[in-house]
Amino acid sequence: MQRKVDLPLTNEKIISLKAGDNLLLSGDIYTARDMAHKRMYEMLERGEKLPITLENQVIYYVGPTPAKPNALIGSAGPTTSSRMDKYTPCLLNKGLKGMIGKGYRSREVVGAIKENKAVYFVAIGGLGALIAKTIKSVEVVAFEDLGTEAIRKLTVKDFPVVVINDAFGNDWYKEGQERHLLNE
Repeated sequence: MQRKVDLPLTNEKIISLKAGDNLLLSGDIYTARDMAHKRMYEMLERGEKLPITLENQVIYYVGPTPAKPNALIGSAGPTTSSRMDKYTPCLLNKGLKGMIGKGYRSREVVGAIKENKAVYFVAIGGLGALIAKTIKSVEVVAFEDLGTEAIRKLTVKDFPVVVINDAFGNDWYKEGQERHLLNE
């Protein structure tokens, strides 16, 4: 069963989420990949203000393809999350509450998720065209020079995700593997 969650994330919403939950997110999320993360990290190191507010926000690791005629956005499938791991603890410390991507996170990131009462979601890779249908508006808000890696504000309706790392340190990938091994 999929549970509907309206964004932005609050501490109350986050603590209600458990590893393995299937969710449909609705509201605003930001996109950011490798280059945007690097740029934000460097801005924070220099003491500069970020072009977006991270407090209670969700970042989707995606570089959407160009939109076809009469389309809002092109394919919008997740990218590998571990590529952002170097920058993630810093952004979580600045108030980021959720990330959407695919794949495992480092031990350091999982610890930072728990410490900051945040959550890591996965979107299913290979479903980029279907995921794009949940996006209702798109606006480039920062780093336009990065092209597909620019930061965009997306308004989504019923965006499907699975909670992988919850605010309590649980890891759905590990739990699933352990359950599988016990059943062999």
